[in-house]
Amino acid sequence: MADDAVSQLARLLQMIPTIADGEEHTLAEVAEKAGVDRKTLQGDLRALSERLDDPGGFVESVRIYLGADRVSLESNAFLRPMRLTRQELCALELGLAMLARQRPPEEQAPIEHARGRLRVIIATLPTDWDPEQARYGELGTDADLRHLRALQLARQRRRKVRLAYRKAGAAKPEARTVCPYALAFASGRWYLVAQCEPREGIRIFRLDRVESLETLDQGFAVPASFTPDQYLTDRRAFYAEKPETLRVRYGPAIARWIAEREGKRPDGDGSVTIDHSLADAEWAVRHVLQYGPDAEVVEPAEVRKEIRRRLATLLDGN
Repeated sequence: MADDAVSQLARLLQMIPTIADGEEHTLAEVAEKAGVDRKTLQGDLRALSERLDDPGGFVESVRIYLGADRVSLESNAFLRPMRLTRQELCALELGLAMLARQRPPEEQAPIEHARGRLRVIIATLPTDWDPEQARYGELGTDADLRHLRALQLARQRRRKVRLAYRKAGAAKPEARTVCPYALAFASGRWYLVAQCEPREGIRIFRLDRVESLETLDQGFAVPASFTPDQYLTDRRAFYAEKPETLRVRYGPAIARWIAEREGKRPDGDGSVTIDHSLADAEWAVRHVLQYGPDAEVVEPAEVRKEIRRRLATLLDGN
């Protein structure tokens, strides 16, 4: 049935522009142009015209008049040329690229096929087209998708999973047995929200840090109180039983960029101070040190102390 519907839609989209001139056309003529027999043509036209579930006040954008031997059609929606602009083609290709980064490998073939056809069309654009106007979408890494499907199946079947997970800065991966409660896509990455048995609590795992996984025969039940939304904060994957606040002052050299990203206004001296939700002191240290002298921890004191210790270790090593 799905194939019949798709084929019928393709025939209608090919046929409508050729007869959407308000003039009468013989069914034999239209059938010949469409490359179908008359019975198939009449079935397609009836499917288009005999709709009984349109809502009240609905205004037809396609008006079709079907007689015994003739047909006429009026519509402004399907007049040729039906051509996308350069910007629309590039936007469509960008959207497909982003979609491909979110789907497991076995679902990517039709997406890549469509992207390939779009790239062929874009390659024929006029020579005055500026490629610098194009945009490129990159979400996550291939490692994100390597285990995505297995985790999806384990979550659906309520099966525990054993992970080899490498934390940030760790030399070796750790073995974790988890109950996969939810998969979330945030800030360009895939995350697993799971009950971690060794630590007896909810944890969030980045899929690109999962080195291997094994689906176990042990089952689990998701608590009725669990909702995935509580682990997505400001489009980021975040959870802490007792969250703290990391307050950072960003200097004038980078404040404008930070303020725009966070939706804030710089202070009078050109700097900007931002409060971040804090669940992991290690993340706080990495976040601040990446900006060098242009970022300063205001609070908490424990993070300031740890940054001083890290810097002193680096200086001693030199």
